[in-house]
Amino acid sequence: MHRSTRTPIVLASTGVVLALALTGCSSGGTDTAPTATETVTASAAASSSPSTAPASPSSSSAPSSSSASGGSAAGGSGSDGGRCATGSLTGSIESGSGGAAGSTYVHLALRNTGSTTCTLQGWPGVSFVGGGSGAQIGAPATRDEASAHPTVTLAPGAVAVAPLKITQAENYPTATCDPVAADGFRVYPPGSTESLFVRDSGVTACRSTDAGLLSVQGLVPEGQAAD
Repeated sequence: MHRSTRTPIVLASTGVVLALALTGCSSGGTDTAPTATETVTASAAASSSPSTAPASPSSSSAPSSSSASGGSAAGGSGSDGGRCATGSLTGSIESGSGGAAGSTYVHLALRNTGSTTCTLQGWPGVSFVGGGSGAQIGAPATRDEASAHPTVTLAPGAVAVAPLKITQAENYPTATCDPVAADGFRVYPPGSTESLFVRDSGVTACRSTDAGLLSVQGLVPEGQAAD
C-alpha cells in the first residue's frame, strides 16, 4: 500500500514537467517565424499592386483634327487664365491701316469663343493656303520682333489682333513669284501645334518661297494695334 500511494505522485510530477516543456516550445520556438515572414511579404506585394502603377498617357493629348481644319468649335479654353486653346478661337481678317506703296496692313483677329478667360502672348504663325485643300503656298510669315507682344487676357468674346503686312505679289517678277490666288491663311496661335483656317478672298500669293510676302506683328488687345 505504501508503494502504490507514491506512484501517482511521481506520474503527476512528470506530467507537470511535460506540460511546461510543451509550453516553452509554443511560446519561444522557431515554429512561429515563417508565419511572420509571410505577413511581411503579403504586405509588400499589396503595395506594388497594378492599381498603383502610373496611368497610360491620355489620348486627349493628341492634336484635334477638327481644330486643325477649322478651329471654330466653341467650348472651354482650359483652366481659367491659361493659354487659349486653338479649339476655343475663331479667326478673321479686319481692316488695318492700309499700309504703304506695294503692301497693305490688315488685322488678323483671334476671338475667344470659349467659356473661360484665357491668354495669348507672342506672334501667331501665318501662311497662305489655297487650292481648296488648305495646302500651304509659299513661305510663311516672318515675325516683326520689334513689335509689341504683351500677354493679352481674353474674356469670353474678347478679341486680340496681330497686324499682318501683305506685300503685293506684283512687286516680284512673275518668274520669281509664280503667283496664284489664295483661299486665305493658316494660323497657328502662339504656343500651339494646332491651326485654324482664316478665309480671305482676293489675295494673291507666290508659290515660290523666295518671294516672301507676309510679315506678322505680335498680338495685342483689339484697338491697341499700332501698324
